[in-house]
Amino acid sequence: MPKHSVVTVPGGEAHKTLATCEKIWEAMTKEELDRHALVINVGGGVIGDMGGFCAAVYKRGIDFIQVPTTLLSQVDASVGGKLGIDFQGFKNHLGVFNIPKSVLIDPVFLKTLPEREIRSGFAEIIKHCLIADATKWEEIRGKDFEEQKWPDLIAHSVKIKQQVVDQDPTEKGLRKILNFGHTLGHAVETCFLNKSPKERLFHGEAIAVGMIMEAYLSFERKMIDQQTLTDIEEFLFATYGKVKIKPEDIEEIIALTRQDKKNRGKEIRFSLLKGAGQCAFDIVVTAAEMRKSIAYYLG
Repeated sequence: MPKHSVVTVPGGEAHKTLATCEKIWEAMTKEELDRHALVINVGGGVIGDMGGFCAAVYKRGIDFIQVPTTLLSQVDASVGGKLGIDFQGFKNHLGVFNIPKSVLIDPVFLKTLPEREIRSGFAEIIKHCLIADATKWEEIRGKDFEEQKWPDLIAHSVKIKQQVVDQDPTEKGLRKILNFGHTLGHAVETCFLNKSPKERLFHGEAIAVGMIMEAYLSFERKMIDQQTLTDIEEFLFATYGKVKIKPEDIEEIIALTRQDKKNRGKEIRFSLLKGAGQCAFDIVVTAAEMRKSIAYYLG
């Protein structure tokens, strides 16, 4: 490395805030970084999102490189140029689109991770298969978690996401399919984080919940059949177990979906499966339908 400075921040979604950004910008300012400086974000999705956001607005934008070190960030967060932070309890509420100069991915980092982190990242791999590659979905669901080949799956996910992003870089249409499982999943994740950061769900764990709920919505809309719903549900429960959502949290979860970035006016818009390996977007879902899908998850 040439001459450089290191800025460290606390880990976890609870610190993905403006207050942390201020500390980063303060450090950059003290170092007198000019518009030709380069930011290298080494860490998971929180670091990539927040570090990229700080770089994108510092002096109206300086270059940055993503070096994702978690499975989740390698297969999803580091690719596509979505940057941002949480605000007033809403996930990724403030942010920009800005493509990094480079994304450097090395599966060797996975050796440093606890199993729970890898399992969390696997959820985004499952999502990519469900929305874009039915053959790969059948392949991964035929193996136990410990049998999955991570270098192959990382490359597969990056390829799918990059193909989608190239066609729709600022999420005006097709890119919304990447949000399957995320409307209710983000709401569940935020609900748990608001209750207690110590009891928070990892992102992938919440997205697994969201994928079951939203697969059920797809089934109710007659977009997937019973067997597809059963396959998704059984595989995700086997991989992640069942999250204990309290009945009194249901209305908060539904309320949180009203801040989802896919919405238009008062319409809550979802991306839902239309068969394994295919996904539709901008589907308006009512609060009553969401209650039914959450109740289905609760069993």
